[in-house]
Amino acid sequence: MIALVFIIPLAFWFLSGLRVIQQYEAGVIFRLGRFAETKRAGLNWIVPGVDRMVKVDLRTVTRDVPAQDVITRDNVSLKVSAVIYFRVIDAEKAVIQVENFLYATSQLSQTTLRSTLGKLELDDLLAQREKINKELQMVLDQHTEPWGIKVTAVEVKQLDLPPEMQRAMARQAEAERERRAKVIAAEGEYQAAEKLGMAADVIDAHPAALQLRYLQTLVEISAEKASTTIFPVPIDLIASFMKAQLPRERLEATARAP
Repeated sequence: MIALVFIIPLAFWFLSGLRVIQQYEAGVIFRLGRFAETKRAGLNWIVPGVDRMVKVDLRTVTRDVPAQDVITRDNVSLKVSAVIYFRVIDAEKAVIQVENFLYATSQLSQTTLRSTLGKLELDDLLAQREKINKELQMVLDQHTEPWGIKVTAVEVKQLDLPPEMQRAMARQAEAERERRAKVIAAEGEYQAAEKLGMAADVIDAHPAALQLRYLQTLVEISAEKASTTIFPVPIDLIASFMKAQLPRERLEATARAP
């Protein structure tokens, strides 16, 4: 009986020190207020009344960065929201170096978002989204490294432009499309003029080609169902007849002369 008096409290004392740590967790052990060790997943035992365990989740954490008022380098005011992905890689630092690493990382991401985007112009902010995401990730990772936090990715989620800026961008885009249309039309006219010049050179070298083209045009016109067709007769086509008729008229005029 006397042995049971000591064995039963000792068993309860031993069992009270058992701790189960999940696969995605780490246990930071403090012995009499000082850091002792970091325990991994599985069944672990700590000294009851002497040791204290703080569990840290090692999984990737996703946090939305609320919309922040940002003034760009070219003085455009807009709201920007983002999402940040990070995880704990050193449980000891995450517990000792910062009071609440989740809150601290969230606040740091907000201030970093405002300061980083404020150095850029609006056009760069719209066109270089991937580059901006990488820069934000690098800046945040440098600041959170002493806390044992690894920032794996930062994504700018939404850009809210003021209505007047949206209208200005719409007008700019429309003007750019009109400019491109005019350039394409001018290039088409230039190419067409080049081809016409080449065709004129061929016809000048081979006059018969003009007559063949004329006959082909007559065939195309005759295929139409128009009741009346008016077409010009090229001088080159009747030049031979005019040359033969002119000497005959001269002979008749000479014969009638007194």
